[in-house]
Amino acid sequence: MQHLARIAYATLLWLATPVYLLKLWRRGRAEPLYRHAIGERFGWYGKDAASSGWVWVHAVSLGETRAAAALIAALREQRPAMRLLLTHGTATGRTAGAALLQAGDRQVWLPFDTPGAVSRFFKHFQPAVGVLMETEIWPNLLHTAQRRGVPMVLANARLSERSARKAERLQALFRPAARSVALVLAQTPEDADRLRAVGAPRVEVSGNVKFDMTPDAAQLALGRAWRQAIGRPVVLAASTREGEEAALLSAWKLMRQQQPASDTHPRPLLLIVPRHPQRFDEVAALIAASGLTTVRRSTWADTPPPEAAQADVWLGDSIGEMAAYFSCAQVALLGGSFEPLGGQNLIEAAACGCPVLMGPHTYNFADAAALAHREGAAMRLDDIEAAVRVAVEMLAVLVGSAEEVSAPPDARYPNAHRAMAFANRHRGAAKRMAHEIDALIATPTASA
Repeated sequence: MQHLARIAYATLLWLATPVYLLKLWRRGRAEPLYRHAIGERFGWYGKDAASSGWVWVHAVSLGETRAAAALIAALREQRPAMRLLLTHGTATGRTAGAALLQAGDRQVWLPFDTPGAVSRFFKHFQPAVGVLMETEIWPNLLHTAQRRGVPMVLANARLSERSARKAERLQALFRPAARSVALVLAQTPEDADRLRAVGAPRVEVSGNVKFDMTPDAAQLALGRAWRQAIGRPVVLAASTREGEEAALLSAWKLMRQQQPASDTHPRPLLLIVPRHPQRFDEVAALIAASGLTTVRRSTWADTPPPEAAQADVWLGDSIGEMAAYFSCAQVALLGGSFEPLGGQNLIEAAACGCPVLMGPHTYNFADAAALAHREGAAMRLDDIEAAVRVAVEMLAVLVGSAEEVSAPPDARYPNAHRAMAFANRHRGAAKRMAHEIDALIATPTASA
């Protein structure tokens, strides 16, 4: 039954290949990197000679790549001469991952999960170990790794109740894939229990490596400089998703009508950073249609232009600057949590000293959200209107002078101090995971 399920799955993927290629080409209109090295998606690597001994880490998108940075650094401490093979599925992940490479490392796309593509991938790179970040379970990839004797690790693993139910429905396909993973390093005991229930044979709780992410100091300074330049308090809507921006803009306009600005309390600035770059223009159009004035981050280098100080809204249409956005703001609204989309990671916000207001939908990061709420780094609201109201109330503790608005996080108000303390309290997962991964490598990694 399980063998037939994998055959059926592979057949469906093979039939869907033209659709997959068309999707890549269409996404390449907004993000040209999707059209780069498409052959890698099918296990073709040009004239590069095959090699072996790679420490392979797969980080599908931007969030996983940021988390992988701390784990990769810890792995390099364990194995200074290791050669890193870094794979991704999205353009944002690959862009961010380029900064993690050293001499001798490689970066390629993860192959499409067809038997031929993954076989060519393993034949070419012959990794010593494979590390899949968070929830990347690919049946053919894992089957081929097991057949070739490559130990696979699911690191920083999480499995929500919703995903666990889906895995149970597809157990003929999912269970053998989970059984083929050599080691699962789960974020929480609850994640561990769910992963054991779907078939993972060896599961350990290691914590969340995202707590080990260190915000870039230059970006933190940049965000503070933006805030000082405009002399206004800032509310950040971080990683917003489709359906959230329209309601947010409506609530923001209502707030402006109810609470006019004064000399002592300047009008807050709304900073919107959409989760997906392909939606930047769409969100810009929504802001324009709302009647609010806007300035796009992409229109300046380091210093905001004069019109930015007077704008109603900033659109954060850049990639890799979340630390700057969090540093610029006094409070953040958590995207993906005000619609039933599961929320986003709030740990980076806390590490930057930016307290979070989240909606009711945080099932993708349930444990981190619950911890942050319990420790005072985040607050849960019923809807976006309530979140806007509470955000403005939090800003009211600021007198409004440029000096106080631009003060460092721990000088702003207790919420910021609690956010940073929360982020620091749960560090250490990266070193624990690196130790366990290193133990799975049978032979020393070849030097570059």
